[in-house]
Amino acid sequence: MGQTARVSAFVWIAAGSLAAWLWLLLCQGFFWRTDVRLPGRREPREWPSVCVVVPARDEAAVLPDSLPSLLAQDYPGRAEVFLVDDGSSDGTGRLARELAERCGGLPLTVDSPGEPPAGWTGKLWAVRHGIALARARGPEYLLLTDADIAHAPDSLRQLVAAADTGGFDAVSLMARLRVESLWERLVVPAFVYFFAQLYPFRRIGRKGTRTAAAAGGCVLLRADTAERARIPDAIRRAVIDDVALARAVKGGGGHIWLGLADRVDSVRPYPRLGDLWRMVSRSAYAQLRHNPLLLAGTVAGLALVYLVPPLALVAGALTGGAGAAVLGGSAWLVMTGTYVPMLRYYRLPVWLAPLLPFTAFLYLLMTVDSAVQHYRGRGAAWKGRTYARPGAVPDEG
Repeated sequence: MGQTARVSAFVWIAAGSLAAWLWLLLCQGFFWRTDVRLPGRREPREWPSVCVVVPARDEAAVLPDSLPSLLAQDYPGRAEVFLVDDGSSDGTGRLARELAERCGGLPLTVDSPGEPPAGWTGKLWAVRHGIALARARGPEYLLLTDADIAHAPDSLRQLVAAADTGGFDAVSLMARLRVESLWERLVVPAFVYFFAQLYPFRRIGRKGTRTAAAAGGCVLLRADTAERARIPDAIRRAVIDDVALARAVKGGGGHIWLGLADRVDSVRPYPRLGDLWRMVSRSAYAQLRHNPLLLAGTVAGLALVYLVPPLALVAGALTGGAGAAVLGGSAWLVMTGTYVPMLRYYRLPVWLAPLLPFTAFLYLLMTVDSAVQHYRGRGAAWKGRTYARPGAVPDEG
């Protein structure tokens, strides 16, 4: 009787997993589709002025592969680049000036804001300084882009045309991340897949919905919208600044859009699992608002949705439990099918799709580790600065 009850319970858990996947497949904004690209656009009669703000801290390794692409933008209007050297120790600012002299192109200003005051994350303090410099030029748009992002020559042109045509206050592109090493291939596409699952791109672009997110590596923002939403002052404590920015803009009535990029790429390498682990764990617990109950729910949810299907299939096959095997196998099949479009977007083989449960288990461990680091006082980190708790004074690492 006891064993029968245990088998029955496992069948019900497997059924719950399959139900969750059917709901995700049909009711979560078709998050798994990868066809949300820059919307239809036409060129404006008069091209608005744009200032590009690049916060950079110890970015000398990637700058030669990214900054020249910004300086080489084929933009018909007035455009200027402001690189904010946020206390770098590797000569980032000096290298930026050398690249500008060597490559030419758009005007470049390099400046430094000094150390951030209490209550500010370092990156947003750098962004604030860059926006202050840019406002002296009176731009109509601000492009906030990270120092590791390489842009196609027409990137700025296409972003402005899309914002102008669609009447968007913020247009953001999820840059295509690097997938060259084994661990990058296993972890990176899943990172974007999970992000889209939390923030379905189709819902973000609709007026009247509460879903709001952006990709911090590439955000085109109307300057007057930034001023009305008090960007970045209103989000100065945010570790996950891109989502906070989008919420501030949309919460103020702004129209935002987020989609996948075709010709905007991150050049930052993550060759080892440890590199990717740090990228995820530095802010995972902040995403859960440092709430132990949300952490427990997230761990349980990841286990039910991603780990139960293969476990139910294997356990059912080994014990002759046809019900558990069929339910688990069906859930795994739906999971695999929803992951295939993301692998194709990243030009990776589809045989990686069945490995998603393994990758999800890694993310589960990264999330738990993020919480452990938080309670040990290490907290979230960005370029050598740690934030042990919301509003904490940054410590130099």
